[in-house]
Amino acid sequence: MKRLNKNLKLLMATLIFTLTVVTINSCSSDDTSITTEEEEEEVVVVIDDTDFEATDWTTATHTKDVDPNFTEVFQDNAVKRLDIVITEGRWQNMLDDMTNLYGAFGAGSGGGPGGGGPGGGLVETDENPIFVPAEVFYNGIEWYRVGVRFKGNSSLQTSWQNGILKLSFKLDFDEFEDDYPQINNQRFYGFKKLSLKNNYDDKSMLREKVATDVFRNAGLAASHTAFYTVYVDHGDGPQYFGLYTMVEEVDDTVIDTQFSDDNGNLYKPDGDAASFAAGTYDEDEYVKKTNEDEADFSDVSNLLAIINDGTRTSDPATWRTNLDATLDTEVFLKYLAVNTVIQNWDTYGRMTHNYFLYNNPDNSKLTWIPWDNNEALQLGKQGGSLPLDFSGLNASEWPLIGYMYQDSVYKTQYDTYVQELVDGAFNVSTIQSLYASYSALVQPYATSEVAGYSFLNNSSEFQTAINELNAHVQSRATAVSDYLN
Repeated sequence: MKRLNKNLKLLMATLIFTLTVVTINSCSSDDTSITTEEEEEEVVVVIDDTDFEATDWTTATHTKDVDPNFTEVFQDNAVKRLDIVITEGRWQNMLDDMTNLYGAFGAGSGGGPGGGGPGGGLVETDENPIFVPAEVFYNGIEWYRVGVRFKGNSSLQTSWQNGILKLSFKLDFDEFEDDYPQINNQRFYGFKKLSLKNNYDDKSMLREKVATDVFRNAGLAASHTAFYTVYVDHGDGPQYFGLYTMVEEVDDTVIDTQFSDDNGNLYKPDGDAASFAAGTYDEDEYVKKTNEDEADFSDVSNLLAIINDGTRTSDPATWRTNLDATLDTEVFLKYLAVNTVIQNWDTYGRMTHNYFLYNNPDNSKLTWIPWDNNEALQLGKQGGSLPLDFSGLNASEWPLIGYMYQDSVYKTQYDTYVQELVDGAFNVSTIQSLYASYSALVQPYATSEVAGYSFLNNSSEFQTAINELNAHVQSRATAVSDYLN
């Protein structure tokens, strides 16, 4: 009965009517007969979608009056299913918007990361794809008029341009509460926002989850993650979009639950200013995710000034004191150790994005929070992940790494964290055991992805990718031993 009710709800969420219209052709008053002509037409009856009752609404599942239920939403030992139902018209609007942003679907087919699209490159735009209202179903329960949009940057564009519809999604459960009062402050087990990452460029489909596990197990603030299969019904019934990784949003529950106070400035830097190199300061590139209406950027401007200050060489102790008062340097150095040992090129040190800074009200220090880890646990591209001793790094271009590593006190702290990591959260046996359990868990769902909704060319590529991960963690243990000794 529960399955029947769920199927009925899925049907009702995309219901249209087809009517047969009989047209009567009348002759003039002088005619002695009347002829009829039947014309079958498809008439789409627009239902007033503001007129509905949220029958599945409960305090525990739909309201903000409960703590986020991490046990339900982010379970490590299960692959859960999420259904997204979008009307045909709204789905087409999403596709049309993507075409306007990034060109025709499949236009760059055959290109790799950084390829595809007009002229073989990625499109530069500050616009995000549009949100549309959709229904979300989980365990036979419906969430109503949820804001759904595609998300990502190079991963989104490259997937689209290569004709793969396994695109990442962002869910905002009360995005449309002004249009639908029934969903005021709607939550998904206490979560307002969630990301569904498509595991782009990761044929193991484990990197996002394992990397984030390592950050959190090392004692750093980072998102919870879990595996989900995603089905999308945009008018023709549920279509399997593949195995996704659900990721907790930093500007939602990460700062709310992993810090004692969530009222500080949260930044998601993106652009030259995100390097903190001298002369790059630009408030527009220190994108605020909280306190957006307050024009106070003194915390990030102070960090840029201090990290590049001349006392670094003339009076290192004073420089460290000033830097410690602005940046949580212990957190940053631990993050740096984790990020460099596991190898993660698509972030600070190679790319000017994919991290958050949170001004923790407890100590008034900017705290580093990692983000977007699907490219981790491999050497990577764009010159590859940084070596453990950061040789070849231009310190003035990436001063938070270069200048801090050149300081003997900070280098000693960094080396200590490197050793702690391979002894603990990134120990070979620990991680290989994790790979074994996660790969066994997701293998049936990963290898059953279908063409056009998968980055796998065949099922054997999944196991090959798992073998590469196991070899990688062993190689990193050797690299750390060589570096420290």
